[in-house]
Order: sequence, then C-alpha cells, then structure tokens
Amino acid sequence: MRPRSEYAEPYRIKVVEPIQLTTREEREQIIAKAGYNVFNIPSDKVYIDFLTDSGTSAMSDYQWAGLMVGDEAYAGSKNFHHLKETVEEISGFEYVLPTHQGRAAENILTTILVKPGERVLGNMHFDTTEGHIRLKGGEPVNLVIKEGLETATRHPFKGNIDIGRLIDEIKTYGPERISYIDITVTCNSNGGQPVSMGNIREASRIAREHSIPVFLDAARFAENAYFIREREEGYENKSIAEIAREMFSYADGFTMSAKKDGLVNIGGIFATRDGELYKKAGEWGIIYEGFLTYGGLAGRDLEAMARGLKEVLDEDYLENRIGQVAYLGDCLLDGDIPIIEPTGGHGVYLDARRFLPLIPQSAFPAQALVVELYVEAGIRAVELGTAAFGHKDKKTGEMVYPALELVRLAIPRRVYTDRHMDMVVRALRNIAGRKDRIRGLKLVYEAPVLRHFTAVFEQL
Repeated sequence: MRPRSEYAEPYRIKVVEPIQLTTREEREQIIAKAGYNVFNIPSDKVYIDFLTDSGTSAMSDYQWAGLMVGDEAYAGSKNFHHLKETVEEISGFEYVLPTHQGRAAENILTTILVKPGERVLGNMHFDTTEGHIRLKGGEPVNLVIKEGLETATRHPFKGNIDIGRLIDEIKTYGPERISYIDITVTCNSNGGQPVSMGNIREASRIAREHSIPVFLDAARFAENAYFIREREEGYENKSIAEIAREMFSYADGFTMSAKKDGLVNIGGIFATRDGELYKKAGEWGIIYEGFLTYGGLAGRDLEAMARGLKEVLDEDYLENRIGQVAYLGDCLLDGDIPIIEPTGGHGVYLDARRFLPLIPQSAFPAQALVVELYVEAGIRAVELGTAAFGHKDKKTGEMVYPALELVRLAIPRRVYTDRHMDMVVRALRNIAGRKDRIRGLKLVYEAPVLRHFTAVFEQL
C-alpha cells in the first residue's frame, strides 16, 4: 500500500450534506436523555458518525443512475437477474436469494442448519450472528488464533481460525454436533482483521473431510481480498476479483450484508451452490423477506447492489479505503492511544481496557469511552465489549466477560476526509488527558438478545 501522501482520493465530490457541531453542554444533556446509549441519539446531533460502516457509504454516480432503471415487478425483476449474474460472476455461486440486510440472511441460514444443542464454529462471530445462533438453541464458538485477542501484537492475519482448536472441537463433539463453520472475512469482532487464503483453504479441507458445511460471512470480502494480495505470498500479482473468487471456492455458501462491501444503503444476500439448500432458504425467505427475486428490496435497490459489488473490486478504491483507516490508526498510535494493531479494513478499534485501566469490565469501560467521545466532540462510535458480548453462563448464572473490550470507530466508505480523521485524533488525545476522571456505567435495562442496541445505562 502506498503512503497516502503519494496519491489523492480516486473520486471527486459532487454532492455534500451539511453537518453541525453542537455545544458540549448540549451533548451532555443529549447523552443523558439517551440513557448513555449512542444508539438513542438523533443523527442530526452527531458531528462525525462512526457508529457503523453498514449502510452509511456514499453511492457512486453509476449507482445513483441505476436507481432510475429500477424494475419494480413483484417477480422476475430485471434488476434481480443483474444481481444474480453479478454474484455468480464474483463468487461462483449459482443460487442467489436477496434479503433486506445481512442479519436476515443469517436468520435464514441458522433456521435451516442450527438445531438445539449444536455448535457453530468460527473465527469470531459478530453480534447478530451470535444472536441468531443462540435464538435457535445453538452455541457460537470462537476459535480465532491467540494473536487475534492480543491488541498490541502485530500479525498479518489476526482473523485466522486456530486450526488446532478447530480439529479438537470436531474430535470432542463429533461432526454431527456441529451445524456449520462460519468464517467472517474480514473478522469484525477483533478489528476488521483479515483471514488468509491458506487458513480458509485449510479450514475448508478439514470441514469437508467431516462433511461439515462452510459458510463465509462475506460482508467485507473485497477488503479481505485486498489484504491477501498485500500480505500473503503468491497473491501479489493476482487481481482482487481473482482472489475473491478463490476465497468463495472453499465455501458452500455465504451470507452478506451488502451494506458494507456492496456499497449500498440497504440490502443483503444469501447464496449457495446447493440447489436443495436454496429451496429450503427460499421457503423461509418468502415468509420473512418477500418473493425470491426481491427479498424485501425495491428493484432499484437490487440494481444499486449489483453495481456496487463490481465497484468494490476496484483496486484504487480499496487502496484509498483501507489507506484512510490506516491513516487514522497511525495518527492515534503516534498520540499513544491504544488500538488493535495493525489496523484492519473498515475501522479503528480502541482498546478500552488499556485506555481506561481503572474501570473494571463490570462497569462497562468501552461504553464509558463511547460516551466520553460523544461528549468531547460529537463523535459517535460503538461499544464492542461487555455490553455487546457479555452474557450469563447458562449453568452458573455468572457473568461471562468477553476477551476484548473495544470501541469501534467504523468509517463509512467515501464519506469523510482525512481532516475529519484529524479531529477524531484530537478528541481522543483530549480524553486521554483526563482519563482518570472518567466514570464507569451501570446497566439499568437490557433486552434478552443483542442488548447493547437498546440498553439503558446510568453513570456511576
């Protein structure tokens, strides 16, 4: 990857959206009224929004033009056929079921494959995936390599599955107790870290020896392919499209939130090469999403998705996209702000336990840091720590804390400039200067699943 000083953004800005910074006093009132949960804050009260990179990207002129050729037929829309052809060209999967977003595709997959008492093995399941597995009575099992849980350790593929632990799981529980293997590329829960081609290939080989299906969570497949080209021997001269096609070849199917590497504001995909599995998926898709060829989406959305899936393979786009994330990470490291190293593909992840060492996990240090960042500069991030992944042990009733306590700064695609990144750095440096005075939080309301979306907190 070239230094950012050697090139400019590979696009021109055609439309702008005004944003306005509130006062500190206003933000203190807003966050208190929101129950110290930034999901409850109106977006017009946010200055820089890093809550998620999902559905927040800026679409291209080519995608916007696609909206004008939307075919809103209930069945057999021409835009669906364009999407199907695009997905098959990129992934090799013949059977494509659109959904309104990624978690809908996860719901369909887990409904079909997960039975009570079974285990789903993966590198690190994200929150919605984990939620769907638990709701079906299954057990999500994270098998990421040990380096993937060490925030200051540098490893080129910290999203890799620990192959030894994968083999042990199969031996211990038997393949009949394993619903499927889910490989998230890139691995969201530990910093958008990539998975190597060699790791995907080996996990797939082991799975096929035991007749266990393999699915990719492909929300950020292009970013993962870019890291493979940059970091894995033998791929430096391959195109992103060639690398992506090989990644998909080792799987039986994939789920995808197209709101990430599909470069759209809404949409998801379930795809497979198994015709019988597709039939079952279609049965559930019709109930939850709509007919097979629209999946809860307008024809114009299907067209924008088809066009975005091709645009995301552009190497100049990916260099700039991942380069901006690296720029923010490097600036934070220069300011002694603890983050997951190296930076991943879609955001910078702050290590809240190192940033706020005086606040125990029981007092939600990552959520406390999210609150401080909003109060300091109107910047909205998201907690990926105890609020998102903490849960009570089914047998003992005791709280099980996650291995990582993170704040994710998820950067929307083609939306913010490096000057916005500089403001984020200044805000976090200011917070670091008063970190010993930051208070933890107490949880006063939680939903039974995915509690962090609607949780209500009080300051201690």
